[in-house]
Amino acid sequence: MAKIEVKICGVKTKQALTAAARSGAAYIGFNFYRPSPRYVTPEQAAVLARHMPPGTKAVAVTADADDTLFEEIIRHFRPDFIQLHGSESPQRAAELRAKWKIQIIRAVPIDSAASLEAVKTHEETADYFLFDAAPPKGAILPGGNAARFDWKLLQGQSFPKPWFLSGGLRADNVREAIALSGAMRVDLSSGVERSPGEKDPALIDELLRTL
Repeated sequence: MAKIEVKICGVKTKQALTAAARSGAAYIGFNFYRPSPRYVTPEQAAVLARHMPPGTKAVAVTADADDTLFEEIIRHFRPDFIQLHGSESPQRAAELRAKWKIQIIRAVPIDSAASLEAVKTHEETADYFLFDAAPPKGAILPGGNAARFDWKLLQGQSFPKPWFLSGGLRADNVREAIALSGAMRVDLSSGVERSPGEKDPALIDELLRTL
């Protein structure tokens, strides 16, 4: 089995970051969406990022953020990627990509095969896609809801950019998810938490050992 790249998203403590790095995570996500229990400030992310090993990529996770927030993020903390997890247009992604000379991860909420049509809309302005379960009805968060979608929807699909699989992944289902979807990159958040927003280093270690 080819090596699977792992993104641990919503890291907000040194202990969680250390566990992710020790276990071989390729990407660390810092969440700048204020309503999220995983929210960190740009200053907090900058302090945490100092403990990232060389070669590990930092991702700034945002949702419909304004220019002021992006300027604050870049001033304190220079991520390798901006993840757009809201309703940002391709034009907004292109603007951010050009202004900050930074790669874009475009989240695509999935609840049916028709959801994949969004790839065509964003393929010119995204460097990576992240396929996540569409938020349940009434959810406050655009992602990180521990919800999963039908992984078979991605089976045999070919996409113009590299992509991550996200949504409800845990140590007991991640291998099945990879087998069904064909994912080479996975994004973990709620599946490695003891409670919403509280990463468990033991669960991070366990999950990465399964890969």
